[in-house]
Amino acid sequence: MNRRMLAAYLLDRLPFALAAFCIIGLGAGFMLLEKARYPGFTDNGTIAYFAGLSFFVIGVWLVYDYLRQAAYYRQIGQALERSGELEAGAIVRSPATREQRVAAALLKEQHRAYVNELGAYRRKQELHHHFALQWVHHMKTPVSVVDMLAQEALRQMPAENAVFRRFAGSVKEEAEKMAEGLELMLHTARLEKFDLDLHLEQTPLHDVVRGVINKHKRLFIRHSIFPSVEGEAWAVTDGKWLSFVLTQLVTNAVKYSKVKPGAKKLVFRLQSDARDGSKLSVTDEGIGIASHDLPRIFHPFFTGENGRASGDSTGMGLYLAKQVCDRLGHGIFAVSDPGRGTTITVSFEADGIHLLGGR
Repeated sequence: MNRRMLAAYLLDRLPFALAAFCIIGLGAGFMLLEKARYPGFTDNGTIAYFAGLSFFVIGVWLVYDYLRQAAYYRQIGQALERSGELEAGAIVRSPATREQRVAAALLKEQHRAYVNELGAYRRKQELHHHFALQWVHHMKTPVSVVDMLAQEALRQMPAENAVFRRFAGSVKEEAEKMAEGLELMLHTARLEKFDLDLHLEQTPLHDVVRGVINKHKRLFIRHSIFPSVEGEAWAVTDGKWLSFVLTQLVTNAVKYSKVKPGAKKLVFRLQSDARDGSKLSVTDEGIGIASHDLPRIFHPFFTGENGRASGDSTGMGLYLAKQVCDRLGHGIFAVSDPGRGTTITVSFEADGIHLLGGR
């Protein structure tokens, strides 16, 4: 950094140095002409003394001027290294010349304007976040009421009244979709405050899996999907957020398995290794994912070939699952055999918790 600062300083002073050398050269030239015109008026020693003293004075001035501005150049270098940070401009606090003071004042004003605009944006974002949470909580009550009314209608309606039972079943199914959508939006909003809603502990993964299966058992029955759990494993994670991730995986598995006729399996495989950590795989027997779509399934709003065909895909479920796993320090990846099914694996590295938010 010091060499770069010195090089930058010398390049800035190069025109001045060249002008000074020209003046010294002209002075020495005039002395030589006077010596030729009036022999004995001056000698070579005087001319050499004049030139040497001039170069010395210029050198001393350059050293003094560099030392005077070194702090400014150093702060500029530090600010450039941290140019991606909000407070980078505040590092420059030692202008030495009037020009530097004007530049520093302009930088300060620009920084203040940027901070004010950023504060206004954050306040607006916070208001939007608060409104989204409030709206979701208000909507969950009527959706729950609709679901309960549909359940009550199915319970009391005679079995021979197939038309109305089918109608009530459709209402119940749509209410469940609305509830899932609201839950997705709620977790999307909470993701911005992830650190405030995080509780890490040694968690039995098989218990979390069974809880998710029980939560969606009616969905499995409706679409002839038979879930099973193989093995047991433990990992340091947040059980609630992991349940959210598994819910997205289950929802996708059901969505792309129900279009195939007959009974289908949904297998949850748990593997535990003290050195490499644990793994949780979810394997369905759905239509699979096209190979050209597979690298992009964790991108936001990407629905892919199958999602566009089904028409009810938002492209946010797997994206949010990936975001949650990244924040928890877990890995997530997918493999698929088009036409036969998909396996999505969440890996819990032994030291993964130290990667929180760093992926």
